[in-house]
Order: sequence, then structure tokens, then C-alpha cells
Amino acid sequence: MLKRFLLIVGVALFSVGRARSEDWQASVEIPRLNVSEYHRPYVAIWIQDEKRKCVANLAVWYQLTRSGEGEGTKWLPDLRQWWRRSGRSLQMPVDGISGATRPAGKHELTFDDQDKRFSGLSAGKYSVVVEASREVGGRELIELPFTWPSDKPQKLSASGKEELGEITFVIPATESLSQN
Repeated sequence: MLKRFLLIVGVALFSVGRARSEDWQASVEIPRLNVSEYHRPYVAIWIQDEKRKCVANLAVWYQLTRSGEGEGTKWLPDLRQWWRRSGRSLQMPVDGISGATRPAGKHELTFDDQDKRFSGLSAGKYSVVVEASREVGGRELIELPFTWPSDKPQKLSASGKEELGEITFVIPATESLSQN
């Protein structure tokens, strides 16, 4: 009886951490840079429409704690495109969107297909945009265009040159969403 219980708990825990095929999935790589003064980059990820209007903020990584340089929000305008399209109108932190800067490496994000940020998308052409800005470093912006809805999953990918590494974004097929 105990073995059966442990097996059920193990399967449940394993399935909780896995992304479903209906989920929107992203991978953002922050490259390891060999520089004398390294600061983690601020990163913003959002979806914009054909007119370049932000329709959904997905993530904003910035310095959350106070330091000798002041509050981390002071440097959010360095994410220039995101700031102009959406950031200046937000009161940070934003629950479910904002978080601390990330170290070098690959960072996986999963967004539930039932999330209101996606369910409200009307048919059309969009782009997933990833922007990074680093103190005493550079700034980089990557746009991954996609069409919504789609009858098959879309895997978008691109590689940055300095501040961002490999970026991938998997958008589920619309028909898999309607089967829920």
C-alpha cells in the first residue's frame, strides 16, 4: 500500500514540473561573457502586434533589491523598446511577470495556454520580442515573428550576438487549444 502511494505521489510530482504540449514555452540564453566588469542583464520579453504595440508582457527581469546604485527600477528605461511600448505605463513589480535578473545560462519559461495574455489574441501577425540591456555592456533586441492562430505548433528561434544567446519560443497549435 505504501509503495503504491509513493508511486502515485512520484508520478504526480513528475507531471507537475513538465510542460504540456498546449503550453507556450520559451528558452532564453544569457551568454557567459569574459569581461572585467560584469553585471547581469535586464531582460524584457513581450508579444507585439503588426503595429509594434505591446499586447502581452511575458517577463521582465531586473534588480529587485536596493543597492548602492539605487533601486533597480531606475535602469528599466535602458530596455528602450520595451520601455517605450509598455514599461513606462507599468507599476513594478508586476505579479507573474517581473522577477530578479538571471545569471548566465539557459532559462526555461512555460506559460499556461489558458493564460489570459494568449486567449485574448485575435487572428493576425505578431512577434515575440526579447530585449536585453547590461550596465557597462551592450543592448540587444531579437524579434521572432509568428502568425496566430495556426493549425500546427510553431517553433521560433534566433541567436543573439552579444547580450543574448539562443532564443527559442514554441507556440502550440490552435486546434490543440480548442480540445481542452
